This record gives sequence, C-alpha cells and structure tokens, in this order.
Amino acid sequence: MRRHRVLVVEDDPMMAEVIASYLNHAGMLVAVAADGVMALDGFQAFNPDLVILDRMLPRLDGTHVCRKLREQSSVPIILVTALGEQDDRIHGLELGADDYVTKPFSPRELVLRAQALLRRTAGQPAQPQQAPQTRQVEDLVLDLTTRQVTKAGKPLRFTGRERDLLDFFFDHPGETFRKDELMQRVWQWKVGDSSMISVYVRRLREKIETDPANPTILHTIWGVGYRFGPAV
Repeated sequence: MRRHRVLVVEDDPMMAEVIASYLNHAGMLVAVAADGVMALDGFQAFNPDLVILDRMLPRLDGTHVCRKLREQSSVPIILVTALGEQDDRIHGLELGADDYVTKPFSPRELVLRAQALLRRTAGQPAQPQQAPQTRQVEDLVLDLTTRQVTKAGKPLRFTGRERDLLDFFFDHPGETFRKDELMQRVWQWKVGDSSMISVYVRRLREKIETDPANPTILHTIWGVGYRFGPAV
C-alpha cells in the first residue's frame, strides 16, 4: 500500500522533528522544509498528499506559501499558528487552508487531523462501466460516476473541505441548514467556530457562482442559514 506523503513546513527543528516522528509512526512518509522558499521547492520535488504549514516562517511567510500552493494545487493544507486569534484563523481558511491548529498543540491531535483530511481527499476509482449520471443546478454539474464538478463545461477544483460541503449541498438540494447543523452533519463537529462555515461558503461561491456577490446557486437565508439550489 502506498504511504501518504506529508510535507512539514516548520522552522523550529525540534518541533519539526517531533511532528515528523509522530507522522512516521502513523505510517506516513515525511519531508521537512525549514522556510517558505524551501516549502515551495519541496512541494514540487516531493509532490505531497498533505502539507502541514507553520504560518510564521523565515524568508517567505506561511500566508504567502499557502496562497502560492493554492494557485497550483488543491492539496490539503493544515495551517499551524501561534496567534490563536479568530481573525487569524479565518484569514488562513480564506487563503485556502483546509484546517488549522494553534500552538501549543498535541502532536497526536495533529496526526488525527492529518489522517482525517487524507481519508476525505483520497481519490475514488472511477467506474466506467456505469452509465454517467449527473446532478445539475443551473450550469453547475456534478457527474456522479467520476465525481467531477463542472461549470459551463469547465472542470472546477476544490479543497477537501470545500468539496465535503459542496457534496453535502448536492445531496440536499432545496433544504435550508443552520451553520451549526452543517458543522455537525458535514464534518461531525459538535463544537467549533461557526464562522468557519461562512468562510467555506464564500470560497465555494467564488468557484460555483457566476457573480459571487449575487449568488443564484448557494443562497443565504437570513437569520437561518444556507440553501443550495435554484431560486424559488
């Protein structure tokens, strides 16, 4: 079985060693980059399945690295930050990170988060013998055989958590959900910052809506939550 490849971007050698040790013990293949420039170079050379990215880095900070990675790949990214402020976490998610942990953190928790992301983003084999089936809202189409999403015929790319949320909406067209319901039903989070849902909705709209400022597919139901589907 192929081992998952994880790129750890951390400038503290001791912290990097601890994280790498736990990931290796969990069966993952690990490469370490000590700054932002090395992270971008290492990403190209190592082709990781997951990136664990410290936000405060020398030469090129983690915010810039995250933005650069997201321009070229939908690889899952866990952002590690020592700041811990809500605005900082939200900013990281807006840049395209899939998850975040704040220092100090449990290495075991980090491994569990990494494993969860890798499970969700593992590729599913296509089944060409089945007739293609689709779900469609306006010009947004989900092919149920290949799981490819297209808009006006053009393939779209999503991060793991974006895709989790979009798949859930495709499975529940026309239904309205509160933020806390989405957190629990999509990711089984019983507690957490519900403002994260707003970030993922905003990121989805930037990809699936013709005009994200005036959505016609993913609607805000004021005072309630969100509804996916054609306008009613």
